Amino acid sequence: MTEIDWDKYAPETQAIRVGHRRSAEEEHSLPIYATSSYVFESAEAAALRFTGQESGNIYSRFTNPTVDAFQQRLALMEQGERCVAFASGMAAIMAVGMGLLKSGDHVVCSRNVFGNTILLFQNYFGKFGVSTDCVNLIDLVAWEAAIKPNTRFLFVETPSNPLIEIVDIAALAKIAHKHDCLLIVDNVFCTPILQQPLTLGADIVLHSATKYIDGQGRCVGGAVIANNDIIDQFIYPYLRTGGATMSAFNAWVFASGLETLAVRMQAHCDNAFTLAKWLEQQPQVLKVHYPGLKSHAQHELAKRQQSHFGGVVSFELKGGKDKAWQLINATEMLSITANLGDVKTTITHPASTTHGRLAPEIRALAGIKANLVRISVGLENVLDIQRDLERGL
Repeated sequence: MTEIDWDKYAPETQAIRVGHRRSAEEEHSLPIYATSSYVFESAEAAALRFTGQESGNIYSRFTNPTVDAFQQRLALMEQGERCVAFASGMAAIMAVGMGLLKSGDHVVCSRNVFGNTILLFQNYFGKFGVSTDCVNLIDLVAWEAAIKPNTRFLFVETPSNPLIEIVDIAALAKIAHKHDCLLIVDNVFCTPILQQPLTLGADIVLHSATKYIDGQGRCVGGAVIANNDIIDQFIYPYLRTGGATMSAFNAWVFASGLETLAVRMQAHCDNAFTLAKWLEQQPQVLKVHYPGLKSHAQHELAKRQQSHFGGVVSFELKGGKDKAWQLINATEMLSITANLGDVKTTITHPASTTHGRLAPEIRALAGIKANLVRISVGLENVLDIQRDLERGL
């Protein structure tokens, strides 16, 4: 069979076709290779595989055809050279830290990231002599001022969780590279359908595949995408030794999720935009955070940097935590859960869930108030979502 140059194809096509090498059974769908190990033709062949002199499967902790198909698809969609899949999004961040950092290194992290990311850098890498400073995501002057001679990388999530703030990736990449640092971007809110950070100058892209890539809240997984040098030197060796492995079944689910990602993201974005505009008109709502709105501070940047505005909306209510909880508890259909990226609309109170383990002063610096509610807008009829929110509004 002629080898196809998938680089010439659009992400929607890559998501469906890349990575499946049909077996002797000539199956049409990607199979699940549920095996822990692989058989070699001879002792000599086994030795060549284990020493890396010959390519091929060795052990499913770090080589599996189903996982490899998912990795190939996501790498191409992000316009990266290689992808390594992990057991969760946090495991992917852990792999980046373990692969790149050593005692005495320094990290600059946005304070507008998922709460556990900050805790991982400060509480755990900090125990081994890695220091972390957190800065305002959109303040480029603060980013540059925070860089030290021992800074290894800058870490951002854009759009941010839960305020949907956006940083200029290209500008931040220039700052990072000027100081010989890497720029790492968590692209979970946009996926490669809406944003491709590597094309804007980022060095590493991260995903929690648990979110939009799965799209139906079934499995937990993560991924790291970068060039061959970074993957070969720092990321893949950690997977092979550390074992934070994505299962073949989960990889099969995620690969299937990629096949419908483009159409789902369009629908998520359309519903979220409609809901954000509706929330802006509600008298009980003080402020809506959604980059598709002209009132959003980075609206013009979002138009340039993303192909659409995303599926997450957050908003502040008149009142405090009691009003936020009252609204959440009054919903009948929406799922009260901290997960996002699901076809089912989810609603949560960030200050007491996703960012609840952060110290109050850190939450305050990040702008996460007690009256803030976050909605990951699903694919139900948007009028039904509005009616459900009206119960609490």
